[in-house]
Amino acid sequence: MIIVLKNADEKAIEIVSKEIESKGLTPHVSKGKERTIIGAIGDERLLDVDRLKSLPCVEKVMPILSPYKLVSREFYPENTIIKVNGFEIGSDKVIMIAGPCAVESEKLLLETAHAVKKAGASILRGSAFKPRTSPYDFQGLGEEGLKIMKKAKEETGLPIETEVMDTRHVGLVAKYVDILRIGARNMQNFDLLKEVGRVNKPVILKNGVASNMKEFLMAAEYIMSEGNSQVILCNRGIRSYEPELRFPVLSGMTSLLKQKTHLPVIVDPSHSTGKKSLIAPVSRAAIAEGADGLIVEVHSCPKEAKCDGPQQLTPPEFEKMMVELKKVATAVGRGV
Repeated sequence: MIIVLKNADEKAIEIVSKEIESKGLTPHVSKGKERTIIGAIGDERLLDVDRLKSLPCVEKVMPILSPYKLVSREFYPENTIIKVNGFEIGSDKVIMIAGPCAVESEKLLLETAHAVKKAGASILRGSAFKPRTSPYDFQGLGEEGLKIMKKAKEETGLPIETEVMDTRHVGLVAKYVDILRIGARNMQNFDLLKEVGRVNKPVILKNGVASNMKEFLMAAEYIMSEGNSQVILCNRGIRSYEPELRFPVLSGMTSLLKQKTHLPVIVDPSHSTGKKSLIAPVSRAAIAEGADGLIVEVHSCPKEAKCDGPQQLTPPEFEKMMVELKKVATAVGRGV
């Protein structure tokens, strides 16, 4: 249930929140420019609607119709903007997150970090822990990779993000990076979702390769229900019948997500296509459709990459793409 307050002070917010808590529900407060919205999460049948309407500054009381409460636009009509070291995700500027698929060595990461920053990237990506289909493939450098990422941040000033795969690693990863990432394989790892929900850092959540929109948004709900509202949805495509396209990003899905939720939505053109030749076209389309950012894999020498070489751009290729994307962003009234 949503309780809308107009011109409410802290006392009025406290009174409404205590009324919600007295019935065993949890209040979630979102303050807008003119109105404050309090979401009552739990069995709303326990609430006395007439009693709520009589409380100070209450303008209206409405049920939340969607199964996902905290992530829905019903709960928070305005776009959520997530701030990371001075950068804003969800604003008019399209945020570029770029870097290698995996942290392979200090030399590689530092070279790539300086290159993507020069080309215009705002955030450095790189995985210290790698989920691989084969147990014999490169699994990442673990904490040593996190230390390398921290050094790259110190040298370039770029915020850093990486994937976390295990509840036991959440505290360790959060100690080093600015943004935690939940990969497609873990979209419904509910214990992991709840654990990152208890961390006060932004979380990039990728959709599962066979998930629908409701399942994706319910996964985000798990994170937000634990108190972390800094969720960034990543549309990385879904499995289809066409093997030439790895995990196609459906046309319209980014726009639909933006309509259904107030959270920022970014697109992963690298994993969705699996081919570097398709990254630029898919990126252009994503920006035109309204994506708040892109997460792109860039490697100083993709042919020698320990994972996903075919889908990683070289720094010159990334720089060229950035020039193209700026034109598209300008055309739709946004910046890069």
